[in-house]
Amino acid sequence: MTDPLRQGHEISYYPGETNFRMADVLIINKMDSAKKDSVKKLLANIKKFNPRAIVIKANSKLTVPNAHKIKGKKVLCIEDGPTLTHGEMFTGAATVAAQRNGAKEIVDAKKFAVGSIKGIYKKYFRLKKILPAMGYSKKQVKELERTINRSNADLVVSGTPIDFSSILKINKPLIHVRYDLEEIGKPDLKSVLKKFLKL
Repeated sequence: MTDPLRQGHEISYYPGETNFRMADVLIINKMDSAKKDSVKKLLANIKKFNPRAIVIKANSKLTVPNAHKIKGKKVLCIEDGPTLTHGEMFTGAATVAAQRNGAKEIVDAKKFAVGSIKGIYKKYFRLKKILPAMGYSKKQVKELERTINRSNADLVVSGTPIDFSSILKINKPLIHVRYDLEEIGKPDLKSVLKKFLKL
């Protein structure tokens, strides 16, 4: 799986670069939100570093339950922690969902951060507004919870792989955004896997 929003990472990060060079199949995801130039550069890197790979193009389709509740609201966006920190992204699915559905404001989570969450913003100083989902210990989970509860947001939109409603007690409504692979044309995974299973 490649990410054109982070084009260049496929040949500059370990172990991602190893996977990129060795893969039989490469999926270019997020075609619906990536810049055409980034996709073009990614395709050029595939041609240069792994020309034998089968390329599948796909969108990252967002599913936003109760999307109408976002409009006109002050929204706190929580994104996958490593995506924002080590992955060097500034936004994710929650931010996209909030913007597409007419949020009045993206709340600056940094202003309400406590404990180790505050430390994350100091360490990764380029992070702005968006709250990285950090929960590597019970203490950090509690600090994440306190950060959310201290905020002046009307609601929380989460774009993390895990649904936080099961582990956090928060004092605001939570919308958990899901994203699914939406393949564009052929080849697709089904045809590729069908051929592989026949071997």
